[in-house]
Amino acid sequence: MVWIAILAALCSAFCLAFGAHFQAMAVRNSVDGLDLKLGNVGKLVTNGRWMSGLLLMILGMGLNVFALANAPLTVVQPIGAIALVITALVNAKETNMTLNKPTILAIVSCMIGSVGFVLLAIMVTNDDQTMTEEEAHLVELILAFVVAAVGVVAAIFHKKLGAFFYIVSAGVLFGFVAVLVRMIAVTVLHVEESTISSIPWLAFISVAVAGLLGSYFVQKAYSKGPPDLVIAGLTVIDPIVGIAIGVTILGELRPDVPLLVSAAMVVSGVLAIIGVVALSRHHPDVVERKAKLATDEAREQQ
Repeated sequence: MVWIAILAALCSAFCLAFGAHFQAMAVRNSVDGLDLKLGNVGKLVTNGRWMSGLLLMILGMGLNVFALANAPLTVVQPIGAIALVITALVNAKETNMTLNKPTILAIVSCMIGSVGFVLLAIMVTNDDQTMTEEEAHLVELILAFVVAAVGVVAAIFHKKLGAFFYIVSAGVLFGFVAVLVRMIAVTVLHVEESTISSIPWLAFISVAVAGLLGSYFVQKAYSKGPPDLVIAGLTVIDPIVGIAIGVTILGELRPDVPLLVSAAMVVSGVLAIIGVVALSRHHPDVVERKAKLATDEAREQQ
């Protein structure tokens, strides 16, 4: 069943990659190069390409939920990094953009780090993947603080925030969502063994709030950066947060993990994060935006 879940996660990565690309292009066209605000979000609903991307994203998320319900979090989550390569190639082809060497190296860094993490996680995953009620409440409490924190920062400093803030924030939120979604999926699949009252309704609410805020942040990031940077952030930050929760709260790793394997997992994670940071600085789209911004500021000062 684990390998079926991995196949579902791979299909999910393809859906998410193309869905993200369609939505990113639609966001840029709908806001005419301006910042995405709540006032112009309504334009996206009438955009056929954005809706197509939304359907692909929903399908991808559904496949990911199935994968999370049938395989350990530490195995499923990092597989989404494959979406990064797909998104980068599709976006470069459609926009006639040539990926520079730092961008290619950054993508390779993300891929090697994420795939290495998957292979290592499969070796050291704990067979017991259940979540107790106390653990669930702790995750929900931490998530509430995270939602409040990023929400306040976004509301106060929204004019000064760039794509990187929205990417990281969305990745953190979706990392928590993945943990809670897996718990909900496992509970629903075994509903015959439970009563309606035992279904984690608070987790449903937490997923809805964090998911909506994270989705809005993703759309904001699309208006401020390239889609492959957005996907890179989500496919690295999301699994790292999810795995951190699995390790520190849920005990998803065996207690007898060799020190060398632990060190290799840390190195893989750092390598993936370095790739995201490098993308945020050296991607041709990012460089072009910075140059344009500098030119506009120079004109205003004259």
